[in-house]
Amino acid sequence: MNFSILTIFPEFFDAFVAHGIIRRAIAAEIISVSPVDIRDFADGRHRITDDRPYGGGAGMVMKPEPLCRAINSARHQHPGSRTILLSPQGRPFSQPVAGELARLDSLIFICGRYEGVDERVYRDIDDEISIGDYVLTGGEPAAMIIMDAVTRLLPGALGGAESAEKESFSDDLLEHAHYTRPPVFEGEAVPDVLLSGNHGVIDQWRLESALIRTLLKRPDLLQTKTLDSREKKALKKWCDQIEQLIRS
Repeated sequence: MNFSILTIFPEFFDAFVAHGIIRRAIAAEIISVSPVDIRDFADGRHRITDDRPYGGGAGMVMKPEPLCRAINSARHQHPGSRTILLSPQGRPFSQPVAGELARLDSLIFICGRYEGVDERVYRDIDDEISIGDYVLTGGEPAAMIIMDAVTRLLPGALGGAESAEKESFSDDLLEHAHYTRPPVFEGEAVPDVLLSGNHGVIDQWRLESALIRTLLKRPDLLQTKTLDSREKKALKKWCDQIEQLIRS
């Protein structure tokens, strides 16, 4: 998959592509990351990419000419790309959206700045995505978040077929609790079940752990999830234990 990133700060991504899973995915040719400097498509010696809004008001607006030229150039390099504006007005980003994007071959991210982009740019935009109900200085952090989430879903990126499938939100549940060495830390021991070697019992414990975490931390996820019989039984078991503690 190719990620083209239209930005006025292409150096923003130097460290992002140089470390961790992203670096390994690039080395393995699973992804390519192409920052594109919007200023390269601006007119004049000063390569201006923004201007005052018509009608007055605070802030600046990104000009249509350099931005549309940059979009057309990226599309020429990677035909069939989906062009995405990173904007607080977009649809919320989520794990299902990451899965949707991971099925595509190429994405173009537009990193907005200032008060936004000229409305006439929208004719060249296929999608708008928001990473949350807050305002950032620019779309660059949002682009990195989406690229990281999407890359993790691509075959071979994590090195194990099950790695991405069993993470938080993959089945509308938070991930279960994790433990590693030492077996006892400051008086708290690793649960015996994880040391048992019985994978069936361990899987059941992890399911219960995931359900409990979701119920306590993100109950909203359970409101829209259809529980299967195994999940219902595990959740009922935990609720029965809580009820017994209350009665005692």
